[in-house]
Order: sequence, then C-alpha cells, then structure tokens
Amino acid sequence: MPTHVMSPPIDVAVHAADPVSRAGAVELIRHQPDVEVKSRGDASVGVLLVESLDEEILATLRRLVRNGTRVVLVARGLREAELLTVVECGVSAILWRHEATGERLSRVVRSAHRGDGDLPPDLLGRLLERLGELQRSASQGTAAPATGLTPREVDVLRLVAEGLETREIATKMAYSERTVKSVLHDLMTRQLLRNRAHAVAYALREGYI
Repeated sequence: MPTHVMSPPIDVAVHAADPVSRAGAVELIRHQPDVEVKSRGDASVGVLLVESLDEEILATLRRLVRNGTRVVLVARGLREAELLTVVECGVSAILWRHEATGERLSRVVRSAHRGDGDLPPDLLGRLLERLGELQRSASQGTAAPATGLTPREVDVLRLVAEGLETREIATKMAYSERTVKSVLHDLMTRQLLRNRAHAVAYALREGYI
C-alpha cells in the first residue's frame, strides 16, 4: 500500500516589540499541526506584529526579506502610504490584528510559505485603487510600455489582482498549477519583483492592468 508522506512543518518566527503580543501570537499558532514556532534563528516565514509603522519596523521588515524570509505583517491598520511602503519592502501577506485567530493566522502563514501571498479584501481594494491612481497620474502624456510583460503574464496578474489563488487561476485559465507558478516566477525574476503583491503593483504602475 502507498505510504502517505507528511510534509515537514513550516518554520515560523514571531517578531514583536511587545513580549506580551509576541507570546499571544505564539500561543495562537503553536498548536497548529503544520507549523513549528522557532524561538531563535532563521525561519521560512516571519510573523511581524506591529502597532504602527516606523523606521525600526521597516528596517526589520527589509532585513527579514533580504534574508529570504517571507513576512506576514499583522497590523491594527495601515494608511495608504504605509500600504505602498510595505508592499515595496517585500511583505508577503498582511493580516488585521482583530482577525488574527489561530486558524486564520496559520492559513496566512501557509499561503505566504507557498508564495501565494494574502491580503484582506478591503486592503486589496485600497491597494488596487491607489496604485491605479498613481499609474494614471504617471502615464499622462506618455505611451504604454512596448516591452516588459507578455499577454499571458498580464492575464495571470489580472487574476492575482482579483485575489485568486494559484489553484483558482489554473482552473480559470485551463493551466496546471505548475504553469501558473512558472509564469509568475519567470516574470518576478526578470523584473526583479519580490512577490505577487509587488508584481501587481508593477503591472498597475506600468499600465498593464
């Protein structure tokens, strides 16, 4: 009979200036079967809890991303300028503090670990609206770029911008999940984009979507 091989748990490190907040987040996810909380050292996913954004928090975010960590930002709220900043810094997912149950947080961690990313629906709408405004302002009097993204890449990014996950994009476009991941990986590598949110921001600013 075939043997079912369990995937190794996802290494997660929780970062917070307030030790009480950190302990609370650790308690939320430490009982999840596919998550292993690391007290020190490198982890594939970092959960960064913030009350508000400042230069120290942004420096921590950038450091984690440079080290190859996929960062889940757990925040009480973000202004539009802050949203653009954390996307440009390379955040992989954002979760509101009031929505951070153990199940929800672990789901976002898994999504970030897969490279799918995750944004609250209201935040995704604000991001698209704001980036659209920036793109329209920047493109006044200029022609659309002649090179950059292929039509297939644009189609995939449109669906990413709508909040669809890899599986849903594959179904909608009649591709395999591997093909969708390959399309996204190729364009992000070529354009030096950090993650899917950054790719959507790039596509909006360049006038593709």
